[in-house]
Amino acid sequence: MNDIRRTILWVIFGFSMVLLWDQWQVYNGHKATFFPSATPTTTAKGPAAASSGVPSSTVPTPSTATGAASQTPGAVPAATSAPAPAAEKITVTTDLMRLTFSTEGGSLVRAELLKYAGDSAADKVTTTFVLLDQSAGGTYVAQSGLIGGDFPNHTTPMTFTGDRALEEGSDKLVARFESAPQGGVKLVKTYTVMRGAYDVAVKHEVINQGTAPVAPQVYVQLVRGATSSGGSFITNPTGTFTGPAVYTEAKKYQKVEFTDIDKNKTEFQKESTVGWVAMVQHYFTSAWILPDGVKRENFVRKLDNTLYSVGMITTLPPVAAGATQAVEAKLFTGPQEEKMLERTAPGLDLVKDYGIFTILAKPLYWLLDKLHGFIGNWGWSIMALVLVIKLAFYWLQAKGYESMAKMKAINPKIMAMRERLKDNPQQMQQEMMKMYREEKVNPMGGCFPIMIQIPVFIALYWVLLSSVEMRNAPWIGWIRDLSTPDPYFILPIVMTLTTLLQTALNPQPPDPLQAKMMWFMPLAFSVMFFFFPAGLVLYWITNNVLSIAQQWLINTRMGVPPQFNLPKFS
Repeated sequence: MNDIRRTILWVIFGFSMVLLWDQWQVYNGHKATFFPSATPTTTAKGPAAASSGVPSSTVPTPSTATGAASQTPGAVPAATSAPAPAAEKITVTTDLMRLTFSTEGGSLVRAELLKYAGDSAADKVTTTFVLLDQSAGGTYVAQSGLIGGDFPNHTTPMTFTGDRALEEGSDKLVARFESAPQGGVKLVKTYTVMRGAYDVAVKHEVINQGTAPVAPQVYVQLVRGATSSGGSFITNPTGTFTGPAVYTEAKKYQKVEFTDIDKNKTEFQKESTVGWVAMVQHYFTSAWILPDGVKRENFVRKLDNTLYSVGMITTLPPVAAGATQAVEAKLFTGPQEEKMLERTAPGLDLVKDYGIFTILAKPLYWLLDKLHGFIGNWGWSIMALVLVIKLAFYWLQAKGYESMAKMKAINPKIMAMRERLKDNPQQMQQEMMKMYREEKVNPMGGCFPIMIQIPVFIALYWVLLSSVEMRNAPWIGWIRDLSTPDPYFILPIVMTLTTLLQTALNPQPPDPLQAKMMWFMPLAFSVMFFFFPAGLVLYWITNNVLSIAQQWLINTRMGVPPQFNLPKFS
């Protein structure tokens, strides 16, 4: 048993060291050695980006100064990263968002979320979070238009009519952008925003004012950029995904790493009749959604050294002269609130990515949300959720603590036997196994209950890490934001002390090296929590305190007085 436990400890310790070394490499500007991830992005106000991409190997035809260019079929038109000088910015305001459109193509070039505070130095002057933006600092935009001929696209000048603010008593705001005829075709985009919604209905009307039928394709895309510098393990230890994503009925949620785009090794379903495309980042996302049954081609492309796009193309039936065809779409720009995402589109809630622990994380989030509805404070709700989980696992964990208490009771006999037979390891092992049988002690009894609970607590970790509700959510006193580290490191220090106290209550391993490792590992592990969000540290402290209380209770009940086994490093 000692060998098994020693092996487990060394594996955990070794893996921890690998993680620390890997992230230290990233922190110092090097590529990750063992666990390469997507290239970090600049997200303060939206990273630098271009304004077009191509869905296939066809190279896009550069646009002219006015934006009218002959397009190769299947190619999304190219454009400059900055808006045309003559373009006008149209700002409309709802109860949740302040949206800015450009008359160049009727594109959405800025999305300001009024209910969410900014989280960077640049955003502090606005007090609200900016998801999409087009400025000197970078561009992250949503575009759409027509291809398949010399048709209006996202570089074409358009005229605006409609509402600039959601009026009192009104439930919707309508903004309309109309192009002049180009190639005999006029494009009208109508954005409809409902009160209390982050999703925008976008209607593309294709009006054939020519004398012959036309068959244009409608494209929608999200464009943003990435840089090789940015976040690191020290400044952002979460390791959450940032980049494009594609959802289809057959292959479900498919994340596309920026590094895979760079290497032209992307893997996602290219054609489908159901789904959406998105740009994902921690807590927030933007997504284009087409109706089910509409055949579309999904694309992800790198535009230049720092620019990426993700989008969809759908082909219209032939539009007769004088006729009109319309394509309905939906554009989402908002927070990753799980219930809202589920209502917006099937599978969109998967952008709140729990990974392989989704099956456990979703019910945990549901329970956390219910507790918050009753308690009203996310910090206390986290503590209540841990309490509920501990109660659910009480009898299982009690078995583990009972086994540890028995081990603690016979530990003096084991230590005496080891000292007596230290020169005869084989006989010492035999005597130890005999003692376990006589005392009816299962050496692994304290390990299995804990191992069974590990997936649940990892799932809870991802729930707290991924939930936008934690962002800017206060707990008490100095903790004003559960999604950021404790500014005074009080919670990490308390967490370290509770971890050491829990270690002291455990039976002292007979092996001196193992005993030292049992003290060193909690200290090394606790260092990482100084950079973790306060909500995660609070959850771990609560778990530690409840575990100590349960262990103390069980030891006392079994007649094994709790005692602190302090380390001996001499």
